[in-house]
Amino acid sequence: MLGLLLIYWIGKYFYQLAEKNDQNKWLFTILGIGIYYITQIAFGVILAFLNEFGVTEIDLDSFALNLLGIPLGLLGCYIFYDLIREILEKGCGRCYRSYTRYR
Repeated sequence: MLGLLLIYWIGKYFYQLAEKNDQNKWLFTILGIGIYYITQIAFGVILAFLNEFGVTEIDLDSFALNLLGIPLGLLGCYIFYDLIREILEKGCGRCYRSYTRYR
């Protein structure tokens, strides 16, 4: 149930961002939700590789590990949202440099 609420709110914020900047609303919504899941999958793959090569000894089936993926997914969404918002507001190609310098 928590996952559905998170997907709703992520989609809502990306939808509002697209609406504010006259962009394709559904594309931004799907991108936001996709980034959430891609971040969680990347986290799982990285942990699996670390576990396989003996760097860590983590139980990959633990509930705590699943709960750790939620804030990491939200962090990925926030970074992507902030980057897209800055690109749309500035409307320029040099936003990536200013984003890395700003952060």
